Amino acid sequence: MSTPPLVVIGAGPIGLSAAAHAVSRGLDVVVLEAGPQAASSVLEWAHVRLFSPWSEVIDPVAATLLVGCGWEPPEPTAYPSGADWAARYLQPLADALDATDHAQVRYGARVIGVSRQGRDRLVDDGRLEAPFTVLVTTAGATERLTARAVIDAGGTWATPNPLGTDGLLALGEHEAARRISYRVPDLRDVATRNRYAGRHVALAGTGASAQTVLAELGALADSEPGTRVSWLVRRASASGSFGGGTDDQLVARGTLGDQARRVAGSGVVRTVTGFRTTGVGTAADGSLTLTSVDGQQVGGIDEIIAVTGFRPDHTVVGELRLGLDPVLQAPTALAPLIDPNLHSCGTVYPHGATELAHPEPGFFLAGMKSYGRAPSFLALTGFEQVRSIVAAVAGDREAAERVELVLPETGVCGGAGKFDAPEDSCCAAESDILPMPVHTS
Repeated sequence: MSTPPLVVIGAGPIGLSAAAHAVSRGLDVVVLEAGPQAASSVLEWAHVRLFSPWSEVIDPVAATLLVGCGWEPPEPTAYPSGADWAARYLQPLADALDATDHAQVRYGARVIGVSRQGRDRLVDDGRLEAPFTVLVTTAGATERLTARAVIDAGGTWATPNPLGTDGLLALGEHEAARRISYRVPDLRDVATRNRYAGRHVALAGTGASAQTVLAELGALADSEPGTRVSWLVRRASASGSFGGGTDDQLVARGTLGDQARRVAGSGVVRTVTGFRTTGVGTAADGSLTLTSVDGQQVGGIDEIIAVTGFRPDHTVVGELRLGLDPVLQAPTALAPLIDPNLHSCGTVYPHGATELAHPEPGFFLAGMKSYGRAPSFLALTGFEQVRSIVAAVAGDREAAERVELVLPETGVCGGAGKFDAPEDSCCAAESDILPMPVHTS
């Protein structure tokens, strides 16, 4: 590569999509993946099935590249698991990209810093003309790569939110860590199943992941008597926690919400509302007790599943000049479109390079990381983001500013702005999509 390439951080669905768009425009691109293979984070939830069909989780530009390599596309109306997505699309896409003259996909390549060549964040002189420097470690060796632009599509999977309601670890949370899972457990794995079977499980969270866990634990309780769940809901009511049902344009997601609603209404689940965890204690018998900020307690707990969302880690780009919203840690222009404090009912519009730009020209956040702490994302959104970003990098402003996406509606209302208020309804349906894929069987 004779001129500095575009560098993409992360070989997940959005990072690989960005690379495919770059290749389609004849741009040189290097994709840096910290894991040992493409979609390493996706493979950590390989057992979970998406609520989007294949037709909505494959980038059309990437599909064109793959078909040219003899790839057989999956049935568009079928629903892949994380394992399916990785094996049948993401790894083949990484392989196809790496086989071109314009792309490199490097594994075990962890980015530890991004800056402007010869300039830290304080230096103005010559900044806009200087290329980016990307510091990378691979197999214990450190090197510097030069980049014309950088897209950070590294995601948020590695940084889940804590159980503590104020965004901090609850007292005792660290000490109880071996009995807390921050992911949807794979109950098809024998050891994992035995961990929860016949036990008292505390579940924290109300999003798609929590719905998935409710459905899975309900099925476990049918075959393993004694399995019971205390569902800890921070809001005053759990009535808005099951999605849009038949009004959801993603049918599988609506079905999941209905499944979770049925389990929550069964004798297996005790719903505790207004519970905002501040402490995790261990009783004399070894069981755990959770304490809420108002003094409520739930005791006799064997295991905890805390699926309370994720947060971005911007440490590696700390030497760049970022424009981040102080609430969401998302790009400043994007934040008002996705802030759940503002959009309890409303539409999250498709967006691209303009909304994702920073005071550091040529640097972009894309994918789930671009949403910061906002609890809503869809692969289609990410594909549109990188289509626009790569067009901007290529100098095609007309394509960068064009909107080429219509998102499905959820049929649900409710946002963080209603934290203490009772649930109500509104006439408009949200178009933002919960981030975690969900199992629907």
